[in-house]
Amino acid sequence: MKNDTTRRHLLRQGMVIGGAAIVGAPALLSASAHAQAWPSKPVRIVVSGPAGGLTDAFARAYGEYIAQKIGQPVVVENKAGASGIIAAEMVGKSPADGYTLLFTIATTMVMNRVLFKSLPYDPDKDFVYISYMDAGHLPFVVHRSVPATNIKEFVAWARNNKVSIGTYSAGSYSHIVVAELNKAFGLNMEPVHYRGEAPMWQDLAGGAIHAATGSYQAGASVLSTGAGRAIAVPQTARMKKLPDVATFLEQGVTAKAFQIRGWVGLLAPAGVKAEIVERLSALMVEAGQTPRIRQILDTFGIDNAASGHQAFAQVLKEESPVWIDVVKQLGITPQ
Repeated sequence: MKNDTTRRHLLRQGMVIGGAAIVGAPALLSASAHAQAWPSKPVRIVVSGPAGGLTDAFARAYGEYIAQKIGQPVVVENKAGASGIIAAEMVGKSPADGYTLLFTIATTMVMNRVLFKSLPYDPDKDFVYISYMDAGHLPFVVHRSVPATNIKEFVAWARNNKVSIGTYSAGSYSHIVVAELNKAFGLNMEPVHYRGEAPMWQDLAGGAIHAATGSYQAGASVLSTGAGRAIAVPQTARMKKLPDVATFLEQGVTAKAFQIRGWVGLLAPAGVKAEIVERLSALMVEAGQTPRIRQILDTFGIDNAASGHQAFAQVLKEESPVWIDVVKQLGITPQ
């Protein structure tokens, strides 16, 4: 009877294996069960952009797929503003338990290092990078009055004219394009900064500026109506939506700035368990093959779906230093 009582006591305190008690086993079991329990409640995705944009569209579509696979709701919350800083700070300071994730763009994690004197988050230490989605080619479009169908013709025309080129914000990729073209060909074209793409494309359509660089989806009406024509695209491969438009590289513009890509990324607070990162990474890649996301890619003129965390790490290693360098060369005074 006494031995049986002792056995029950040990079972309450630990485990009995071969007559020996393993002290602390309930704690071990609890930790293991906790690790396997993810997710046991809704997952929140914080988006650094407003509703309706590419980042938001990706977050909702990929989030819906993840919700179906993990059996828990995925709630999308837009926290736009301050060049992504608001959303990044919120997620960076959240518990590293896999229940708060961030959808943001390269600007937030890379270019902001140059554009701001200080950040309330550390892009290297406060986050784990789970999956990246190509933000797509950003075609260089000239107004129909500009007598150029390629970069060589555009440069020749620009040497004899006062040229203004629209950018969707200071420090953006479109701003970099103006600076790099000026540098490559010894030109002095003026960047005209807008607050977003919509007013920029409107001014290009109306002839208020001579050229602009931006997303295919936002500038599609300019192209379809003939108000403007695309004469070059960045990255190292042509764009499927504009197969007849050569890349900058094909046209002899070899600066690295015209070969790197913008991205939308899924991140989590640093310290999230590796198995959670692996699962989310795999789910993102799977989701990229679904009809819904393929449709979004087609709408936005994007050729490639989500890649996993290993590919993301490689992109960051190879391309982030290039981004930082070209943004520094813009000479923008940090805010």
